[in-house]
Amino acid sequence: MEYIALLMFGLLILLLLTGYPVAFVLGAISLLFGSIYLGFDFFQLLPFRIWGIMTNFTLLAVPLFVFMGVVLEKSGVAEELLDTMGRVFGRIRGGLAI
Repeated sequence: MEYIALLMFGLLILLLLTGYPVAFVLGAISLLFGSIYLGFDFFQLLPFRIWGIMTNFTLLAVPLFVFMGVVLEKSGVAEELLDTMGRVFGRIRGGLAI
């Protein structure tokens, strides 16, 4: 079983180096190895797995966090905040890392 993970990782690196987008490479590798090692019952269980992830309310914060970042960036608040924090902490060692 350890060799399967190494094979998947090697195929991932190989396909990423050819220039394919990451999302398509990860999806293709998961579907390929899922159908080979788990059989075609894998495709019957896949919608239930996706539904379970989609109904997780903890993950609801992820798109809202991204939306908040876009709103702050488009409104200019993020740039002003970064500039202000640079002025406040600019003289301290570590500066904006604080």
